[in-house]
Amino acid sequence: CIALPNTTTIPLTITGTTTTTGGGGPVVPALSPESHAASEVFEQLCSAYTFKSVLHHYRTLCQLLKLKPTNFRNFYPKLKSKLQSWKAQALWSKFDKRSSHKPYGHGKACSNLRVLVIGAGPCGLRTAIEAQLLGAKVVLVEKRDRFSRNNVLHLWPFVINDLKQLGAKKFYGKFCAGAIDHIIINQQQFYNLKFILSNEIYEKILNKGLGDPDKNKNEHGWRARLSPPDHPANQYEFDVLIGADGKRNTLGGFKRKEFRGKLAIAITANFINKRTEAEARVQEISGVAFIFNQKFFKELYAATGIDLENIVYYKDETHYFVMTAKKHSLLNKGVILKDLADTQSLLHQNNVDREALLEYAKEAADFSTNYQLPHTEFAINHYGKADVAMFDFTSMFAAENACRVVERRGHKLLMGLVGDSLLELNIIWWPVPGPTKNLLAAVGHPYLIVAYAHKKRLPYVLAQFYKVVAPDPLTANIFSWPFGPPSRCRAAAVESV
Repeated sequence: CIALPNTTTIPLTITGTTTTTGGGGPVVPALSPESHAASEVFEQLCSAYTFKSVLHHYRTLCQLLKLKPTNFRNFYPKLKSKLQSWKAQALWSKFDKRSSHKPYGHGKACSNLRVLVIGAGPCGLRTAIEAQLLGAKVVLVEKRDRFSRNNVLHLWPFVINDLKQLGAKKFYGKFCAGAIDHIIINQQQFYNLKFILSNEIYEKILNKGLGDPDKNKNEHGWRARLSPPDHPANQYEFDVLIGADGKRNTLGGFKRKEFRGKLAIAITANFINKRTEAEARVQEISGVAFIFNQKFFKELYAATGIDLENIVYYKDETHYFVMTAKKHSLLNKGVILKDLADTQSLLHQNNVDREALLEYAKEAADFSTNYQLPHTEFAINHYGKADVAMFDFTSMFAAENACRVVERRGHKLLMGLVGDSLLELNIIWWPVPGPTKNLLAAVGHPYLIVAYAHKKRLPYVLAQFYKVVAPDPLTANIFSWPFGPPSRCRAAAVESV
């Protein structure tokens, strides 16, 4: 019997592989015990909110349905046929529409390639999704076992549209439902992680460098040297290597340059959002700088002694504040103990009064919201401490090249950088596009991978790639950006690679 809400219980008769109502009603496919259990696990996967739990439910789902991660073209149809819950079907409709885009070639465009992605940040995960849709075999490794970044990102319309096309609202109905479109970094990671339907994902794996192909050309090709050394991913051979492990960037061969500006000290603070009516009434601050509202900053300084260049307040899973503080006010308020010439020494934990820093962040948050926040109780970070940080973003690092091709002992390797590995952007301040801009590189690299898969002449491929990622203005119609730079850049003439 099935009990329906606000109705009487209806007896059902199970015949063969279908279930029919006693009154000759509609025929409903009968779920096997395995499919029923898989549907429950899928529901848990959709609502999971930790890296470990998402991976656990994904692996459990594969075991229940007897599926082994492989390329998208072989994995997805089997998953789709075995998982028939209404929520799953709603997600499949999104994937069907996205994967039907012509450049993906029905999942065959890169079916001859094997890809390794290092790093499960927003850009690494997004690159893995594109490689998956192209039909490549993808393995992704991440050194951490948790997504802990609570910083909030202001999203470009392109990113919102991109996440919606992939089904973000199926996982979280309130996605971008507020007055200002933003997302917590770890939430974006969770969305992207759940979109990866055919990839092998391994946590707590550290990249130690590249392993050269064997001297005997027929033995093995390119491999990564990963830690722990006995992990099976060490045996994975690949044709494409994507570095997405942040500014530390463990891929060799990429020269980096530094851009330095005037001293800029950032403070981020996350307060617990208890979702009360009083908290809901507090207005967000999309970004206010001294030059645009001098009266506000002068009043803040007069009332509290806090001197800021700018401040942002976003309301999400936490009350998130980010501000650029002037050094003299940090010294006067006792946050920084000694005025040291070296920036690293200036902001070292030994030269910072942690309690004074917390009080500084609280005062700034209270004043900027006109004391409307009913409480300023700090959220706790993954170290078990109040989620407040102060750091220097005076300098910015960028790789001189986004990609390179290496050939050794008859084996070619395409290497590319995305995210902070490519361009370290100041993600904490509102005018800077941060990961939103870096995401364009994540969805642009597959354009290069397709050309590489089709064995185009490598110098020509690289020249074309840099041609289409030149700083051209972006087209206004974000719905015309389905794949690769040519769909979004107003280049006068872009050849099809």
